[in-house]
Amino acid sequence: MQILGVAAASSALALSAAGSALACNISEFSAEAKCDGSKGVITVTDVDASGTKATVSVFLENNGADVQKVGEQEVKGSREGTTITFAEDWKPNAEYRVHVTAGNGNRKLVDEDIKPNLKTPSEGCSKDESTPPASPSPSESKPAEESPAPTPSASESSTAPADTSSNAPSPAAGDSNLAETGANSNTGMIAGIAAALVVVGGGAVFFGMRRRGAANKG
Repeated sequence: MQILGVAAASSALALSAAGSALACNISEFSAEAKCDGSKGVITVTDVDASGTKATVSVFLENNGADVQKVGEQEVKGSREGTTITFAEDWKPNAEYRVHVTAGNGNRKLVDEDIKPNLKTPSEGCSKDESTPPASPSPSESKPAEESPAPTPSASESSTAPADTSSNAPSPAAGDSNLAETGANSNTGMIAGIAAALVVVGGGAVFFGMRRRGAANKG
């Protein structure tokens, strides 16, 4: 009987130890801040092999105080690990408190925070891809110098235009003589005749006056 009693006690202790080993524990929960595309998420993984149902609550922290409750979800762990996701567009270097409660009926096995608090990465998920253009270098910003106009070649500048005709009427023959000599070619002859006529006329007047004087005397 004593032997049976010792064996029963040993079995009870072994079962108690095995049950304790399979009981839900805070060390079986872990939290991580990740990116889902350009949005942030917080994941909590439960590796409780006993499959005890647990409730996970996530809070945004500021100076050791809860600022906002991000959300609350239930999870049933597994040996391979069960992960739940909270949609939270977290900011870089933010802090979150993750609280876990688990138990069977009125018996609570876990009522603790995951330690330490979750710290997000220093770089956020949303990256601004519109990089401002680099400032142009002085050589690029300087306007291009205008190239000088091409100088006409000697043959082009010395060659007269092929067609020099114009619609202006050609000058008359007399005009052309005036343009060339500065006066009409008959001007000298006319001046000589006029001078001779003046001399002849003067002589006629002189002789006429003499005749009239002679007649008056007679």
